[in-house]
Amino acid sequence: MDHRASFGKTLFGVKDDNPSPGQVAAMKSAKRMIFEGLRAALPAVTYGRAGVLVDERYGQDVIDAARAAGQSVVLAVPVEASGHDWFTLEWGDQWLAHVETIKPDYAKVLVRDNPDFDAALREQQLDRLAQVSSGLHGIGVPLLYELLVPATSDQLDRAGHDPAAYDRDIRPGLVAQVIADNQAHRVEPTLWKVEGLETVEGAQQVASQARAGGRHTDLIVLGRDAPSERLDHWLEVASEVSAFVGFAIGRSIWEDAVRDFEASDHGEAAESAARAQVAARYLGFVAHWKP
Repeated sequence: MDHRASFGKTLFGVKDDNPSPGQVAAMKSAKRMIFEGLRAALPAVTYGRAGVLVDERYGQDVIDAARAAGQSVVLAVPVEASGHDWFTLEWGDQWLAHVETIKPDYAKVLVRDNPDFDAALREQQLDRLAQVSSGLHGIGVPLLYELLVPATSDQLDRAGHDPAAYDRDIRPGLVAQVIADNQAHRVEPTLWKVEGLETVEGAQQVASQARAGGRHTDLIVLGRDAPSERLDHWLEVASEVSAFVGFAIGRSIWEDAVRDFEASDHGEAAESAARAQVAARYLGFVAHWKP
């Protein structure tokens, strides 16, 4: 739940990423409620570890609570600025100091890339990512690399303008190439967070590149706000490939609960129902992960 600009725009009516004090308070409260839903689910998580990816802007309370929870909850924080097409650091030259202060289990970057994007802009982005990878390595904080590979118009043409065909037949090779390009620039994540793959063969292709050269990196599946049925399929596919070790799903777990709560009287019963909905959605996805 490290969403910032999109969180405000889609759920709280924020315009131009410039919320009012009331909107800021509502967003902070919503993130606390989401985390409480996760905590409510913890007793039913019988293997692995639960985690939260949350931002400082609206989620500092959650960061504090996750750190207080100790080893029971994995904490990841983003370092990229929200709402940019190309990777941009949130705090400029001060980004590493923020990470050192929080001491999360992972520092996360969100990157949109495609081998057919502008070559010069890609090179600049890869150079910036290499600096982040090196900086995090220097302070001993693992890198969580969230990768989105949107289709170009030519790639959609090749897929017959069918996004499902792009996801199935074209995207796995593009993801593997982007990972290879990052590796060539010495960008070395501990964890790759990638869009779900439609086939075990596609998932294996991506995983093989992530672990090329004897690397010990792992992968997790991101949600992309996909319908539950599609997410269930992605999780079932990924769980067949040993390099995939879990998932990080956001809006598909909590967006409906937040929207329903904001439309309610904000009473105790409504808040309890929202927490229960978050817990149930999360545990539903856990049930589709077969280690």
